[in-house]
Amino acid sequence: MDIGAIGTHLYTMLHGEQVGSDEFGNKYYRHKKKLNGRERRWVIFKGKKEASKIPPEWHAWIHHTTDTPLSEAAAQPEDWQESHIPNLTGTLGAYRPGGSDQKGGRRASASSDYEAWTPGS
Repeated sequence: MDIGAIGTHLYTMLHGEQVGSDEFGNKYYRHKKKLNGRERRWVIFKGKKEASKIPPEWHAWIHHTTDTPLSEAAAQPEDWQESHIPNLTGTLGAYRPGGSDQKGGRRASASSDYEAWTPGS
């Protein structure tokens, strides 16, 4: 654990009140007292610190869009909605289109009338 993480955990123990957690294991806190008239809110991520791991119902709360996090019922996706996934860029789960170097580097031939420019022609 790095020095910053130790400081955050110590601050959380002294001043934080846990509001809830999400399906990824992230825990959400608020300061026990309002500072300068505004409630301070923060998240302790489980695993890698990645802002895109915050699901929509908690995103609205952490950014002061709502005063309370959405209820569990409101957080349940509709049948037509896909589950929230964090940004996978830079991981093994990242999207790699056909033809990318990570997928063999071969792409389908173009069917257009494109001709590459050759210097001096």
